[in-house]
Amino acid sequence: MAFEPPQRLVRALGETAPEGDDWLERLPEAARGAVAERELTVERVQVPGGRSSLVVLVRTAGGTPAVLKLAPHRARPESERAALAHWDGRGAVQLLEPPSAGSEGVLLLERLHPDVSVRSLPEAKALLEAAGTLRRLWVEPPGGHDFETVAERTGRQARAMRAGAQADPEVAALVAAALEAREDLLAAPPEHRLLHGTFRQSKVLAGDRMPWLAVGPDPVVGECAFDLARLVRDRVEDLIAQPSGATTTRRRVKRLAESLEVDRERLAGWTLFRAVESGVRARRVGRERDAELLLEFATWL
Repeated sequence: MAFEPPQRLVRALGETAPEGDDWLERLPEAARGAVAERELTVERVQVPGGRSSLVVLVRTAGGTPAVLKLAPHRARPESERAALAHWDGRGAVQLLEPPSAGSEGVLLLERLHPDVSVRSLPEAKALLEAAGTLRRLWVEPPGGHDFETVAERTGRQARAMRAGAQADPEVAALVAAALEAREDLLAAPPEHRLLHGTFRQSKVLAGDRMPWLAVGPDPVVGECAFDLARLVRDRVEDLIAQPSGATTTRRRVKRLAESLEVDRERLAGWTLFRAVESGVRARRVGRERDAELLLEFATWL
């Protein structure tokens, strides 16, 4: 079978590929090797798929439906493997091979229903189910872990944001507000938990073992409000289209903070930082429409 990467993946990785990176060119051969090594039967490549990995629907030698996932080093697949092993199926998709058994950048996972996410539910119900799933993931990180911290990740992002503000004075005021919020938030974090890192409605899929399970973590260790912040702006295009979008956003912050027992002001602060960071990054790679939506959203916070 030809393992042609979906165009969505090609475009997304093209935005972030370092000079000389040839992962996409090597991907078909790597996929064939991973399938042969595990004696899998291929059904199909998932399309449109994700923006950081190739997802292949397969069956194991025993006939069990599964997912084979291949991701480049810069997508931190080994960190994902470690987090999934620690969660061990509690709130997240389950590894189907021991953490030490997988090839680097290759994960064999429990098969969920890839075309059914909580985003398919009405908005209020989707937020409720997504938040309940996220709560189960917030556990103590394993001792001696190598996960990136919120301070480390946002430190890298902050440097890129400053550079973006220098090149684009229009975003300077928002960047300054976001960076100030980050400094205040990092001064006294209330807890350190293992976080999903890139949680949103589309990252929660229907399952058989449990109704909803999270997929695709980019795990990080830090406070829960950081993880919840990305969920606040879900369906941002719908929020922007509403005359009452700003009011709806602030009400969403309040509702999510109360339901998950997170400080409201801290959630608003991390939502501001993450929206501005995403907006500046989108503008940097030429996704102007996304940048406009995210930066307008950030002004409501």
